[in-house]
Amino acid sequence: MPLRLDSAQSDFEQRFSDLLGAKRESSKDVNDTVASIISDVRARGDVAVAELTNRFDRANVTPSTLAFSAEEIAEAAAQVPDHVRAALQTAHDRIKAHHEKQKPQDHVYTDALGVTLGSRWTAVDAVGIYVPGGLASYPSSVLMNAVPAHVAGVSRIAMVVPTPNGEINPTVLAAAQIAGITEIYRIGGAQAVAALAYGTEAIARVDKVTGPGNAYVAAAKRQVFGKVGIDMIAGPSEILVVCDGKTDPDWIAMDLFSQAEHDEEAQAILVSPDGDFLQQVAESMEKLAVTLEREIIIRTSMKHRGAMIQVQDLQQAIALANTIASEHLELSIDDAEQWAKQIRHAGAIFLGRHTPEALGDYCAGPNHVLPTSATARFSSPLGVYDFQKRSSLIGCSPEGASELAKIASPLARGESLTAHARSAEYRIKK
Repeated sequence: MPLRLDSAQSDFEQRFSDLLGAKRESSKDVNDTVASIISDVRARGDVAVAELTNRFDRANVTPSTLAFSAEEIAEAAAQVPDHVRAALQTAHDRIKAHHEKQKPQDHVYTDALGVTLGSRWTAVDAVGIYVPGGLASYPSSVLMNAVPAHVAGVSRIAMVVPTPNGEINPTVLAAAQIAGITEIYRIGGAQAVAALAYGTEAIARVDKVTGPGNAYVAAAKRQVFGKVGIDMIAGPSEILVVCDGKTDPDWIAMDLFSQAEHDEEAQAILVSPDGDFLQQVAESMEKLAVTLEREIIIRTSMKHRGAMIQVQDLQQAIALANTIASEHLELSIDDAEQWAKQIRHAGAIFLGRHTPEALGDYCAGPNHVLPTSATARFSSPLGVYDFQKRSSLIGCSPEGASELAKIASPLARGESLTAHARSAEYRIKK
């Protein structure tokens, strides 16, 4: 199903570049549509949000029914089987335990001039989390967004989730209940992002919007950035598997499918120095694809976005991994921990043959909201730090102020900022 490449071929560099350069971003048409939606929501508030939701999600909401009531949340959550609820609770507890270890510490010190310096961390006041609906609804995304926000100390979390045809996955609301979210709106798409960013009559504006969504959601987050903060612009999901040929080919095929089944634009790539193993995985793909509910999506993704790349050795595989900078990177190889030390760019690294990406999606502990489209070169997974900001602390004694002013004054005058200079000079001890 996927494209086959061989690093020994003369045209490999060009074909590899073409693979990575294939456009998977939103088009101008998407951006224009999103701009129109945002403008409409800003102008007409809840009325626009309801109309747009009914049009795009085939729903039947009114401005007064945008929010789920406490009774609706409880009723839906009660439908979730006990074993699923137990799994959600365990996942919640593991995610919380991991993110508790990320909490940054304030620090204050006094330097040689007697000047007090430091940093203080405070939480964002209000956050809007976007939970996808449509092709799939993700209770796990509720936990991955809400838990670090709570750990960071965010006092208000508003959740939006689309309900196509008026239907909601009860497990999503059960996850919200476990995560302590009580403010939930049955809206999605660009109109939901606009409502969170600018506020409407029913939805108070937030300070930051997080969570993955489709191309319209990504474009909306890009356009409201500056009015609010965002976590990242998430593109289609992706996985890169580096394997030495010693893992069961069925395992690797299913690991690749675990991302390909998200949507047709998802990208799954396998890199190995063993050409025979690549063929075995291809045969496993054909055997296993027919057993999956999302076979058509998987086949489309693998045909148009997937690849199997034969390399000279694992060292070359690691070099390609750093170039790709994948959202998810599985190192299904011997001594994975040692090889991982050479990985500079990846959203999440899964070590060894028994660590499939799927475990990270749900319950391992680290966040599954990850940088895509090679943005792992400069971005990190969602975490507690995304829901906090840092203030600098500066405190001068009379003596310290006098000494710093002697430095600041000539620098300010060199920039022709006389008021700056004189403000500093007032503090120089005569």
